[in-house]
Amino acid sequence: MSPTGKRRPAESPARKLKKSRAGILQAVKQYACLLHAQEEFRPGKDRVHYAGRVFTDSEYAAMVNASLDAWVTFGPYGQRLERELARYLGVKQVVLVNSGSSANLLAVAALCSPQWPRALKPGDEVITPAVTFPTTLAPLIQYNLVPVFVDSKLGDYNLDVSRLEGALSQKTRAIMIPHTLGNPCQMDEILRLAERYQLSVIEDNCDALGSRYQGKLTGTFGLMSTFSFYPAHHMTMGEGGAVAVNDAKLAKLLRSLRDWGRDCWCTSDSGPEGACRNRLHFKLDGVPEGYDHRYVYTSQGYNLKPTDIQAALGLAQLKKLDGFIRTRQKNFLVLRQGLARYEPWLLLPEGTEGSAPSWFAFPITVREQAGFSRKDLTAFLESRGIETRLLFAGNIIRQPAYRYTHYRVYGGLENADAIMRRTFFIGVYPGLQGKHLRYILSMFAAFFRNRA
Repeated sequence: MSPTGKRRPAESPARKLKKSRAGILQAVKQYACLLHAQEEFRPGKDRVHYAGRVFTDSEYAAMVNASLDAWVTFGPYGQRLERELARYLGVKQVVLVNSGSSANLLAVAALCSPQWPRALKPGDEVITPAVTFPTTLAPLIQYNLVPVFVDSKLGDYNLDVSRLEGALSQKTRAIMIPHTLGNPCQMDEILRLAERYQLSVIEDNCDALGSRYQGKLTGTFGLMSTFSFYPAHHMTMGEGGAVAVNDAKLAKLLRSLRDWGRDCWCTSDSGPEGACRNRLHFKLDGVPEGYDHRYVYTSQGYNLKPTDIQAALGLAQLKKLDGFIRTRQKNFLVLRQGLARYEPWLLLPEGTEGSAPSWFAFPITVREQAGFSRKDLTAFLESRGIETRLLFAGNIIRQPAYRYTHYRVYGGLENADAIMRRTFFIGVYPGLQGKHLRYILSMFAAFFRNRA
């Protein structure tokens, strides 16, 4: 009853649901705040991770909010994240997938599709660096293309563009170029050669979201670019990735390949007749007239979609991305300045001229005449709780999975072998604060004191 004695109208089911959802989300935010309030770094006892997800209450609430919709596949959140990522990058379309590795697979599959006018064929060559991540290379092999390996430069760890033109042959059709650890490649020279020789360029931008070359974001130069949203990367969906593209026909082909190979491009709100308003009236050779367009397949595709819960997480992270990038750059500078005194023994990283890297990590190469090995230094750091990682596969042709792959090498891979023997990296991710960086620098100082 109200104070006036009149009976209050019963709450509607919709209002009850709204209040219940609000209560759940408030409880989730409180839980997240309590969880993170317990976090305290204890030097020498707690691990200093090289990477990891950085969450506040907004990420927890975003995932739970999406789960309450019970849309457990790709849906409205995914479509919204595609639009917002495209807007952030300044490209026409983004196709969301379930990992950066799937993004690379999708990009190569599109280049090899008979529906693409300049389709690559088995035996065509693709130039790529030997210092790479396995799933940058794997799709080339899976589609029977021939990788042409070019050496990288020590210090910036990208493909040596001075060797690019010499690596070309009459069979060369594409360049697949990763921006290693967030350091941009010399895209002006790469694009100049690509245009001259009519080569397709795929940027593997999985480590470089937010990096800029000559003022322009990496991942916006090539025909296609790929991204990873694994927890170690610049923003995360848990598992997730994307392909960015400016060509509408290529975007349609990418979506087809991602979505089982079907010809239909309908979204979740397209209605029973589909976005084309012609769903049950198609005429295609070899298919019965009126066959449901949602079951017409024009590509040999996959199912590479992420879930809407992942996309909701990605949307929450995207709002923080610029701040994450600034922190990565700041942490990199702190380490660069703090480790400068050890340059007689350590080769420290340098950004590409004309670039503003969004560093994935801080690479270090132990100099040949240092008097100690990479293993000596990384074992010391690991024993003090500082995570280290090697530069992915190193010279990938030395890896067991690729020893017997059909490939071509141009000009030798001396630096790739040196990187495999002597290079490692430590973290710069936004979860590292001043106390972590000071501890890292103190442990480098301790190592060199012990050596002395």
